Amino acid sequence: MTIKGSHALRILIVEDSIDLAENIGDYLEIQGHVTDFAMDGISGLHLALTHHYDAIILDIMLPRMDGLTFCRKLRKEGEKTTPVLMLTARDTLSDKLKGFDAGADDYLVKPFELEELSARLQALARRSDHTGIKTLIVGDLEIDLGKMLVQRAGHPIELNRACFKILKILMQASPNVVSRNEIEHALWSDMPPESDALRSHIYVLRRAIDKPFKHPLIQTVHGVGFKLADSDDLST
Repeated sequence: MTIKGSHALRILIVEDSIDLAENIGDYLEIQGHVTDFAMDGISGLHLALTHHYDAIILDIMLPRMDGLTFCRKLRKEGEKTTPVLMLTARDTLSDKLKGFDAGADDYLVKPFELEELSARLQALARRSDHTGIKTLIVGDLEIDLGKMLVQRAGHPIELNRACFKILKILMQASPNVVSRNEIEHALWSDMPPESDALRSHIYVLRRAIDKPFKHPLIQTVHGVGFKLADSDDLST
């Protein structure tokens, strides 16, 4: 998989505060990035569906269409996998989980430092796939990124959003190891649930991806994280 460095990104900023949008845009453009703007959800969604962006900065409280609805439509109706960084004044865990459930990739609470915003955008771009590849394949396992479809050995597999995101991360990194912290941050940003929710998601993912088939692909690297590789001679 090709990994992005810190080169220029094309970023869509969907924010109804003109001052904040301009501050973000000015900071990112000084760093060499290209920015587009929308002041409401409907205009932003139109841009997101008709143009290519490396990342989207999305406020939750927007006129005409809120950020959660925007994100759901982008993922389900538009079949777009563009990374979304949500901005909001709401900082409770339940609010953040609503954002991730809608399809957001990261979450930043206002007020925030522009340097942190930029760093998170770069991290999202590195984790995402923008090389024109629509399908990821490891062994007999395949993901259609556009349609969010998974199949193994020709058999379709239904996954919830969290398991799909975990699988995508593991396949993009394959055969390398992905740390627990990296997966947890991709799922819940800086506010993971108190319980070991990742363990539960991995269990569900293994039941769907590995249990019905001859050999497992998901492997635990104890004390580090997980990897996905087409090999049945390594410890799981």
